[in-house]
Amino acid sequence: MTTTVVGEPLATSAPTRLATRLAAPEPGWTVEADAVVVGSGIAGLTAALELRTRVPRVLLVTKDVLASGSTVWAQGGIAAALAPTDTPAAHLHDTLVAGAGVCDPRAVEVLVTEGPARVRELVARGAQFDLGPDGALSLTREGGHHADRIAHAGGDATGAEISRALVAQIEAVRDDPGIEVIEHALVLDVLTGPPGPDGSPGRACGVTLHVIGEGQRDGVGAALGKAVVLATGGIGQVFRSSTNPPQATGDGIAAALRAGAVVGDVEFVQFHPTVLWLGSGVKGQLTLISEAVRGEGAYLLDTDGVRFMPDVHPMAELAPRDVVAHAIVRRMAATGSDHVWLDARHLGGDLLRRRFPTIGERLAEHGLDLATDLVPVAPAQHYHSGGVVVDLSGRTSVRGLYAVGEVACTGVHGANRLASNSLLEGLVFATRAARDIAAQVAVGVPRSEPEARGGDEALVAAAARSRLQRVATDGPGVLRSGDGLRRAADQLAAVPTDAHTRRDDGRALAAPQVAEWETTNIHQVASVLTQTALAREESRGGHARSDFPEQDERWRVRIEASLAGDGTLTMRTVPVA
Repeated sequence: MTTTVVGEPLATSAPTRLATRLAAPEPGWTVEADAVVVGSGIAGLTAALELRTRVPRVLLVTKDVLASGSTVWAQGGIAAALAPTDTPAAHLHDTLVAGAGVCDPRAVEVLVTEGPARVRELVARGAQFDLGPDGALSLTREGGHHADRIAHAGGDATGAEISRALVAQIEAVRDDPGIEVIEHALVLDVLTGPPGPDGSPGRACGVTLHVIGEGQRDGVGAALGKAVVLATGGIGQVFRSSTNPPQATGDGIAAALRAGAVVGDVEFVQFHPTVLWLGSGVKGQLTLISEAVRGEGAYLLDTDGVRFMPDVHPMAELAPRDVVAHAIVRRMAATGSDHVWLDARHLGGDLLRRRFPTIGERLAEHGLDLATDLVPVAPAQHYHSGGVVVDLSGRTSVRGLYAVGEVACTGVHGANRLASNSLLEGLVFATRAARDIAAQVAVGVPRSEPEARGGDEALVAAAARSRLQRVATDGPGVLRSGDGLRRAADQLAAVPTDAHTRRDDGRALAAPQVAEWETTNIHQVASVLTQTALAREESRGGHARSDFPEQDERWRVRIEASLAGDGTLTMRTVPVA
């Protein structure tokens, strides 16, 4: 057992060394901007729109098309104290409780106090939320909230509506010479300038990216800027099954790590309790059954028909997500089943069709109806509470590098994200980051020239992806153990990371290309996730250890990890504010 001393280094299970850059061709073209924004979810689109009016030139890069960010999949809504009877203080309290003692209260206070104004600005940008009979925003409740503060759109299509509104704003200015959009572009590495005298990482000065068939800017290029904003979303494809889109391969966290940035709270992964269960062989992006269904009064039943959540938590089905997910997994084990049932039949067809049309359509594709059927559900990876450590302005530990949205660790979520706080976090902190960058540009901050980093380069064959996902699911999955995590660490360490140079039958195992770059990112994120999960010897929020089932006050700290100049993984604990 590890004895923790706040601020002291933590040992990894075995020396872990990761590459500091991806194996890739040299850039064949270059584009310059004041700020480079990577990602087109709510955080990336908001950052780009805010920057467009504040700096001379912005470049927005997205991995697919503009409307393909994770935001479009958000069903439930966006949380903010918008009702006359609600307060930011109450929202703060609920957030801190859900975060299980390791939130940063300063970041939460920023979120809840600035959140209502940011939501109103979102409405001004064209987002059309559902309204009540009095014309005011229709607000509902989700797990962990003690007030109706979830604004929603299209019943259960909130993310799609927010994405539509923000993309429309970008499209309206797409011909503006002050902004350029590059779609179908995978960011490879963050470019950095010369390291500091103390060996600290050099200033971020752009990114390398691979553009797939986009006009003249095809292949690998370099986007140079005075600031880089990572808004790349989550890590869902690290696992065998997730609610995340296929693009969520941990690219931003991995690129930030390779650039020398500090990551934190990586072990806190949120598994959504109610994801449509379609059989043990199903993998990839799965259908989410929004927590808002339980917010309207749906029950969870085990396969014997017993409603079990009232015996687990005072809030029953509306307990924080980690509580519900872990309760479901334990109930499944107790009944020898691989799912439980979601029962919304008593709510009536009219309400269900009005509130959840999107979910209804997706269930109908599988012959299910919320109004008449028990729906099989089980937990699946949904959200990453950790990420690249940032301050209240979105600044990472690497000068000039910012992170916003799910890729960032603001300290808002702590060990467990409160339902519907993620869209709000992206909105609030993207605005703050954009304004900070604008202030830096206004005082004439120079752009560094890129300089080659030390350490190794890596490429993992795409053929290894399914094995990596199995290792992550069995190791740092819903319920973890020391033995399982050590086994996962050994398996990850054995994966060849030199597929571009390793020969088989005279041929390289793989060549640098999109699938291999994504798989390399998955491997690096899974490696850090496994090591941080192994180091935290307790259960808290989204981190549950069967060998350390209780919450331990000594672990009320954040685990931060980073790569040394040679790629050696280092970890330490830092106090929580």
